[in-house]
Amino acid sequence: MSHAPDPAAGGPSRPAGLDPNLEAEVSEGLPPGFGPGVMGRVAFWLAVAFSLFQLWAAAYGTLPSQVVRAMHVGFLLLLGFGLVGNLVAKTRGGQAFFWLLGLMGFGTGLYQWIEYTQILRRTGFLNQTDLIVGTVLIVLVFEGARRLMGWPLAVIAGCFLAYCFFGQHLPPPFIHRGYGFEQIVEHFAFGTEGIYGSPIYVSSAYIFIFVVFAAFLERAGMLNLFNDFALGMVGAARGGPAQVATLASALMGTISGSGVANVVASGQFTIPMMKKSGFKPAFAGGVEATASMGGQIMPPVMGAVAFIMAETLNVPYARVVQAAIVPAVLYFGVVFWMVWLQAGRDNLKGLPKESLPNPWAAVRAQWPLVLPLAALVYLLFAGYTPIFAGTMGLALVTVLILGAPLAALIGPYVFRLFFWIVLGLGAASFLRYGVDLLAIIIAGLIALCALFKGTRPTIGIIRDALAQGARNALPVGIACAIVGVVIGTLTLTGIASTFIGAIIAIGQNNLFLSLLLTMLTCLVLGMGIPTIPNYIITSSLAGPALLELGVPLLVSHMFVFYFGIMADLTPPVALACFAAAPIAKSTGLKISMQAIRLAAAGFIIPFMAVYTPSLMLQDGGAIAEAYGYPVEVAFVLLKTVMGVGLWGIAVVGYFLDRTTLPERLLALAAGVSLILALPMSDGAGFLLGGLFIALHLMRVRRLAAA
Repeated sequence: MSHAPDPAAGGPSRPAGLDPNLEAEVSEGLPPGFGPGVMGRVAFWLAVAFSLFQLWAAAYGTLPSQVVRAMHVGFLLLLGFGLVGNLVAKTRGGQAFFWLLGLMGFGTGLYQWIEYTQILRRTGFLNQTDLIVGTVLIVLVFEGARRLMGWPLAVIAGCFLAYCFFGQHLPPPFIHRGYGFEQIVEHFAFGTEGIYGSPIYVSSAYIFIFVVFAAFLERAGMLNLFNDFALGMVGAARGGPAQVATLASALMGTISGSGVANVVASGQFTIPMMKKSGFKPAFAGGVEATASMGGQIMPPVMGAVAFIMAETLNVPYARVVQAAIVPAVLYFGVVFWMVWLQAGRDNLKGLPKESLPNPWAAVRAQWPLVLPLAALVYLLFAGYTPIFAGTMGLALVTVLILGAPLAALIGPYVFRLFFWIVLGLGAASFLRYGVDLLAIIIAGLIALCALFKGTRPTIGIIRDALAQGARNALPVGIACAIVGVVIGTLTLTGIASTFIGAIIAIGQNNLFLSLLLTMLTCLVLGMGIPTIPNYIITSSLAGPALLELGVPLLVSHMFVFYFGIMADLTPPVALACFAAAPIAKSTGLKISMQAIRLAAAGFIIPFMAVYTPSLMLQDGGAIAEAYGYPVEVAFVLLKTVMGVGLWGIAVVGYFLDRTTLPERLLALAAGVSLILALPMSDGAGFLLGGLFIALHLMRVRRLAAA
């Protein structure tokens, strides 16, 4: 255990928001950091306080859920507007104005906490102060979302809010009975149907914990471990640098769940390496963007949407992970395959094997970092709640970071080993004795680190990770807050039933058209808003409609989730591609076109899952009834792999050698036949695929002989 990473080397002990290791943070709409001077330090410590409050609320759960949600939004507004003041405002007056807005936002949370019992008693009969506080909250959430997320999401939510006020003047079928100002304010600013609805509950209960957990693992050196492991595993393969980018992003996605953050964190290392080995800048950026976005569907942590999905569908989180496993493997398999084909076409080799690290040596040297992630996976699949699993995983990585420099002070190896065994047994006993024991252990480790000069910087690493986690959670949290306005409109007015009826009417004649309409809705919405609000809005509208058409609810939600991710690769916005642009030194549009090409086969996987739900390990069909469920899963997986593989060959124009136009058309026809869920299409697909392989092999052998 003496080889555990030394967190003391990972960052400075100064608290300013000015830690250079935090400068790579990405937060939509804001420059990195916390700002200069005194107010920068105030924002930094406010972020630390935000994280500590959320961890305390998650660990002990003594506050009512409504209060936790209100304080979560209050902290989001205070920190968000404070950072806008520090990083965007040009004058002292502007800075003071934004901090005032933040304090007002925080005040709305305190008001909900102080008046919690009285507000419950006044339900339906709010007083004047309640209405003022509620109005201020709605206005500040809109302004905060505009500042942090840009105009599109605020405009979309504003249209929904305007519909509540003026929908009674619209023609059928959009007309509603009309609602008063007091009723609208109460619906959106109080209770659990509007801003404090399910999305903000998931943000406060699950997402925040896992964002901080990822920040702690990154500070402990997990990103370096992933990069070393990926280099050693696939660096020598054809197109090695791009394969490294894909594997590193997949591994990073297991703990991060943020596509844009993955692009910035991994891309600094992988994109220059790809360019140096011969890949074009746009292709290098496209590989990183495509692989990084896949992190949102990569178990065990996945993206924030997975937690929202579990809460919305009222299913265990493990069921969502189960449904995502095969599509996630296929997604990254497609990227590996497309890179392999492109590298073959461009005659690009791998990296020299002697220059690469030994992947297993990297794991042996830093294996303690894997323990918190392993504990998290165990707890998630053992039936514990994501709140408990995330909190315990975070506590364990904190123990690891604090314990490493203390262990380094112990001379003989036997005593170091004894120290880690005792510490490990104490930390693991939380399952029996609860969170209090872990809190005592962490407090004791902090006290010990404070005693020795060489270990004091480790406390700074914990502090910095808390601040970084809170800052990274800002865009997600504010998006969940404002999307509550959209959900609140759907529940108040019932307009969702109109949209659902339209999709059902289309789907009665053709389910494929309904799926196509849903996909286009996701892609169009995704041009302006992030994956989380995109999923929430589209699933609220399309999920029940697709259920009526016979699509399992979990599959329909995964369908929406999948295309919400694809939207971040689709022009003209393509957020992940534009994040990669300055690193690749190419345009976001060129990178986006390459990303679509790389993920082309990935666009068809959700459609296949709808027609064959066993691809997401859901209920079987006719093959399962005749031959058993494992046979159906194996057949569907074989069909999908072959289909997307042939599709990729048709797109790139290369297999064992460059393909001719007739061969590309044959591969395309075979891939399409395998994708279609028609009685004769599978047989035709396998036949055409076999014919393509045979013709291509014969031509390649003739060329080799010549």
